[in-house]
Amino acid sequence: MVTLDEIANAGLLQKPSGATPEVLERSESHYKPLTSFNLGKDLQYQQQFADIYFLRLTKIKPAVEEIASVAWDGTIIGGETAKKVERVLDVRQGELCWVTGTVYMDMALKPNILEDVSKDRWISAPTSVDRYYSEDGKDSVMLEDDSGRIQLVGDVLKDFFMVTGCIVAVMGTENANGEFDVIDIKFADLAPQPGRWGLSKPPAPVPKPSTKGRRVTPEDEDVEMADSPSSKPGTKIAIVSGLEFSGVDTSYAMELNLLLEFLLGEALDPAAQKEMAQISRLIIAGNSIAAERKGFGESTTDKKSSKKYGYDSSTYNPLPSHLLDGFLSELLPTMPVTLLPGVLDPANASYPQQPIHAAMFPKSRSYVAMPGATEPGWLDTVTNPWEGEIEGWRVLGTGGQNLDDVFKYVDSDDRLGMMEAMCRWRCSAPTAPDTLWAYPFQDDEPFVMKECPHLYFVGCQPEFGTKVIQGPDGQMVRLIAVPSFSATRELVLVDSETLDVTRIKIAV
Repeated sequence: MVTLDEIANAGLLQKPSGATPEVLERSESHYKPLTSFNLGKDLQYQQQFADIYFLRLTKIKPAVEEIASVAWDGTIIGGETAKKVERVLDVRQGELCWVTGTVYMDMALKPNILEDVSKDRWISAPTSVDRYYSEDGKDSVMLEDDSGRIQLVGDVLKDFFMVTGCIVAVMGTENANGEFDVIDIKFADLAPQPGRWGLSKPPAPVPKPSTKGRRVTPEDEDVEMADSPSSKPGTKIAIVSGLEFSGVDTSYAMELNLLLEFLLGEALDPAAQKEMAQISRLIIAGNSIAAERKGFGESTTDKKSSKKYGYDSSTYNPLPSHLLDGFLSELLPTMPVTLLPGVLDPANASYPQQPIHAAMFPKSRSYVAMPGATEPGWLDTVTNPWEGEIEGWRVLGTGGQNLDDVFKYVDSDDRLGMMEAMCRWRCSAPTAPDTLWAYPFQDDEPFVMKECPHLYFVGCQPEFGTKVIQGPDGQMVRLIAVPSFSATRELVLVDSETLDVTRIKIAV
C-alpha cells in the first residue's frame, strides 16, 4: 500500500528551481461500454420471477453437465456405475447417479415474501439481519428443477460455497429418508474468455522519427524502442467506491478534497505528477451519495410536515448531490469518469440498477453523451452491474449488492472466495431474485456470465482485497474488492498492461 504522504514526500518543501515545468498530458482512455444490463423503457412487472431461474438453468446446465460427464462417466463405487438422470424426480433410492439443478437454501432467518404477504397482507421492508445462516444447523440445501426438489445432505457440502441460485451437478444416492447423499459436486467453472481488444482496435504505435538522409545513431534506436507499444509504461485505471457525499457528515471532507487533488495531480511533486498523468480513467463503483443522517440534536419529530401533492419536500436534502456534481465537474475536464450507482444512490432499488440520470448533475451533464450518440461521453453513467472493455480488457464491475447478499448465506468472511465462486458459477448475482431484488426477466438472464472477464471488481466492501484466479482453459481473472472510501480512505489503481493493483491511502 502506498500513502499520499509517501508519494509527495519532501518535494513540496523545496524552493522553486526556476526551470520551466514540463507540460503533462493525460493518457488517453480506450473504452468501449456494453449495454448488457440496460432494461430499456418498456418495463413490465406482471410476469413471474420464476422464469429467471429457468433461463439460468437452461443457459448454464450444458456447461455443468459437460464438466460432470468428463469427471464422472464410468465412475464405479461399490460395484455400481454412476449414471446420469435428466430430472431431479428421476433419482431412485439406492442407485448411484448424478443430476444437475438449481440450489435452493432453506434458511429460517432468510426473508420469505410469501410469509410476509400471508401474515401482513403487505410487502414488508427488506430484512435487516446480518446473516441468513443459523448456528443450530437447521438450514437445509435443496436441488430443484422444473420437475421438483430434493434435499441434499453430506459432509462434502461443507467444502463449497452454496447459495440460492447457483447451478450445480451432484453425484450420490438417495437414502431411506428421501434425501440425496452427495459424494461430489461440480460447477460450470470459468466461461470462455475473449482475447484482449476483442471489441475495439488497439491503439496504433507512434511512428518513429524519419532517418532519411542521415546516419542512424544509437539515439535513434532508443527513440524507436521508447515509442513501441510494448515498451511504453501502462496507463492506470483508478477505481474508488463509497465516496458518500453528505450534507451532514463532514468528518472526511478534507480527504475527499485530497482525493480530488491527487487525481488532478495538484498535491504532488513533479515526478509523482508525471506518474499520476498515466491515470486514464476513474471508475466510481457505487454509493457516491451518503445515506440520510440526522443532524446534531435533531430528531425525526422536530420536522413539520410540509407535504404538497403527496411529496414531503423537507425530507429531501440536495446538498449531497450538489457536492458530488462539484467533485465531478472539477475532475471531468482532465479525466473521463464511469459512474456506477449503488444501494444509497438515486437510482432504482432492484437489480440491475439503471444509470443515475444526468439531470442530477447540472454542472457535469455537459460531459454526458447526447441521446442516440454512438460514443460514450466523458461522464458515462452506467448500470450496476456494468460490463465493458477498458484498454482492451473485458471488465465486469458491480456496486457491491451482489457480494453483500451472498455474504449473508455462508459462514465465512472470505469475500474474494465468494467472488471467485460467482465466476466459477458463471453468475454475477445468483441470489437474485430470491433475496436480492431484481427485475423479473422473461427472455434473457443477463446475470449469467456468457464470457469470462479479465477484471472483476466489486465496490463498497469493508476492506481491500485482490487475487488472480485461473480457469481450466487458461483463463485468468483479476479479482478486486474495492473498499469504501468513506470508511477506509482508500482507492485502487490498476495497471492497464499487467493488471497489477496498487492500493492508495489518503491520510491526513
